[in-house]
Amino acid sequence: MKIGIIGGGASGLLAAIVSKSKNNEVIIFERNNFCGKKILATGNGRCNYWNQDQNLLHYHSTNNELIRNIVNDNVDKKVLEFFDRLGIVPKIKNGYYYPFSNQASTIKNALITEVERLGIKVLNNFLVKNITINDNGFTVSSQDENITVDKLIIATGSYASPKTGSDGMGYNFLEKFDHTIIKPLPSLVQLKTKGNFLKMWSGVRAEAKVSLYEDDRFVREEIGELQLTNYGISGICVFNLSNYVARGLDNNKREEIVINFMPFINDDKLTWFINQTNLTNKNIKELLLSVLNEKIVEVILKESRLNSNKLFNEVNVNEQNILINYCTNFKLEVIGTNSFDEAQVCGGGVSLEEIDLSTMESKIIKNLYVTGELLDITGDCGGYNLGIAWRTGIIAGISIRGNND
Repeated sequence: MKIGIIGGGASGLLAAIVSKSKNNEVIIFERNNFCGKKILATGNGRCNYWNQDQNLLHYHSTNNELIRNIVNDNVDKKVLEFFDRLGIVPKIKNGYYYPFSNQASTIKNALITEVERLGIKVLNNFLVKNITINDNGFTVSSQDENITVDKLIIATGSYASPKTGSDGMGYNFLEKFDHTIIKPLPSLVQLKTKGNFLKMWSGVRAEAKVSLYEDDRFVREEIGELQLTNYGISGICVFNLSNYVARGLDNNKREEIVINFMPFINDDKLTWFINQTNLTNKNIKELLLSVLNEKIVEVILKESRLNSNKLFNEVNVNEQNILINYCTNFKLEVIGTNSFDEAQVCGGGVSLEEIDLSTMESKIIKNLYVTGELLDITGDCGGYNLGIAWRTGIIAGISIRGNND
């Protein structure tokens, strides 16, 4: 067989390597001047390529019940065995897998080396303009060249991070072939919020608990480093909520973030803390500065409208409750997300119902396969999205290779 793969990213490279056999010719069509460009940007250049915690709650789709067909022990074992055979030595920190070198280039180079060793043909700077279906399979066309293949894998990536060459063109091809595309929206992305105080706290990082409410209904909470910006909020804890937020806003839901700036102190301990004798002779500002960043304190005092110079032992119960509420239940109305330029991945994509998830073959077009970010499945931060790419690439590759040696 002659197998074409549009996109030399994570899922495309794995699909190419796994599908290659002595009887199969494999061609990668890559629009960049080299494969694996987006891999280099993952994990802040360190490539967090896997996570020990594979709870299905880390994955999201409009068809959540189908996720287990991709994320399961059988497929996970194949992924880890693949990287073992590739010679990748993991450095595991808090369940997060990185290459021992702490360099994303280690993963990229190992994949490219294997592609070269197997004799897989890579056509760099090949921008696919059109795909046509004919009696002989699929014809993949650039501006200057037409190449026909028997089986075709579309692994072009989503709209996210277009600087890596991912512009969502795969959606257009698949829509042309009558696939349903769940509206792609930015995910693992910063949130824009209301507030005339945002410039005041810009640049601050704080450990916090961040809770999401949609139309006043609790959705999910995350604890971690919160980054406060002049447009809203950022950080991994925010990224992990952004998929819900983007979808909710697109459906005209009201999205609200509630920040607890003191997640390390429960309500009982907080009451004890602020009523200690040695603290009651401090004014409100001095009390807050003993535990919170000065910029956060300024915002809390501005929004609560409390007299910062008032001694705490002169504060009445109502004022005390107001202060506690702003420290532990600081509310922000979310008005949007940052763009695809800043998003790590997309929520939405090709409906999982239209893909045979045991092979990644389209149920609509025979011998057409879809992998990676194009699919309607998104993971949290922590190696989960690369995990989806590895899994779907391996599943497609095994299916195509079959019993060919």
